[in-house]
Amino acid sequence: MHDIRVIRDNPAAFDAAMARRGLEAVSPELLKLDEARRGKILAAETAQAEQNKSAKEIGAAKASGDDALFNKLREDVAAKKTEVATMQTEAKELDAQLYDALSRLPNFLHDDVPDGATEDDNVEVRRWGTPVKLTFEAKEHYEIAGVKAGMDFETAAKLSGARFVVLSGAVARIHRALAQFMLDLHVDTHGLTEAWTPVLVREEMMFGTGQLPKFGEDSYKTTDGWWLVPTAEVTLTNIVNGATVDESYLPKRFVAHTQCFRSEAGSAGRDTSGMLRQHQFEKVEMVTIAHPDTSMDEHAAMTGRAEAVLEALGLAYRTVVLCAGDMGAGMLKTHDIEVWLPGQNTYREISSVSVAGDFQARRMNARFKPADGGKPEFVHTLNGSGLAVGRALIAVLENGQQEDGSVRLPEVLHRYLGDKSTLTAEGVLV
Repeated sequence: MHDIRVIRDNPAAFDAAMARRGLEAVSPELLKLDEARRGKILAAETAQAEQNKSAKEIGAAKASGDDALFNKLREDVAAKKTEVATMQTEAKELDAQLYDALSRLPNFLHDDVPDGATEDDNVEVRRWGTPVKLTFEAKEHYEIAGVKAGMDFETAAKLSGARFVVLSGAVARIHRALAQFMLDLHVDTHGLTEAWTPVLVREEMMFGTGQLPKFGEDSYKTTDGWWLVPTAEVTLTNIVNGATVDESYLPKRFVAHTQCFRSEAGSAGRDTSGMLRQHQFEKVEMVTIAHPDTSMDEHAAMTGRAEAVLEALGLAYRTVVLCAGDMGAGMLKTHDIEVWLPGQNTYREISSVSVAGDFQARRMNARFKPADGGKPEFVHTLNGSGLAVGRALIAVLENGQQEDGSVRLPEVLHRYLGDKSTLTAEGVLV
């Protein structure tokens, strides 16, 4: 959410920033609404002052016995009262229009964000590990013999339709082990505070993190008004919704493992095979509520925490900074981490780590009180996958696949699997 005062003070700079997002000449319409709104407010205040003045004169006119003046002043007060109410209503309507217009605009882009239109313009910043090169033809996760018995898309389609899966047996246990490993790493090694949060939220929470009003079609809404969260970013970030915390509260670093729900609007025909793109999935999500002075350092650190999960699993990855045209609307800067998938012979996204600056905080009215007693300021917010559990399962299965249809599992998972290290071609952990 943008501050209209910033736009008012430097519309050219605001338009230049929005142009990087592909929007042209945004400020004129906003300033027109703002001017009309302020004009109505001023007119209402002027009429209110006139009404108050006439109201005071009524008593004097009555005391003097001047009935004509008394009746005229009383009529004036009644007329002014109606006029004030009308202008106040019009001012509120204009204010709502301006607020809605501002709420639909994307965030600024950090200076480090490269220009570009598509994912082809993203800039790689580093790689880790050597992509697995198998001596046999690599299979995608759902084609591996040992996986087939525990990954059932037909039953899921019967239950729920396309883009769902039923995991069972050893595959379900590996999936669970991955989530537990990620949580333990983030809590025990990275020092994050674990949280368990609802997956049903009020509409204003979705607005706070920017899913609404513009991107509602990407999520699911229940018949009684709750929304299913697309990630725990919504709940964890909104912990400070409407709050003013002490500066000592910052930074507050959360992690949560939740079910996530996305309609996948606009993705028809993409990744229809396997469980790469699902309507229901699980993520271990990281969120930080940060001081404005440290949010970019926090972004780098959060990226490192997500990368550490892949390194512990022994999975090759690359990290890219997203270009302007590939950025999420609410983010200032985003790193995508892409894991190597032998079955597709390419890197695929497994985590996005983003810093929003004060964009979400303005929508949530989330502030902190400076330790020196200064005026409250907006916090900065960050979020990132640490990681998407289903995609991590895909990566572990594909990178560990053997020619006989079995899968060798990363050592860090063994203790979560009863010290078992292999998924056999028959789908059994041994």
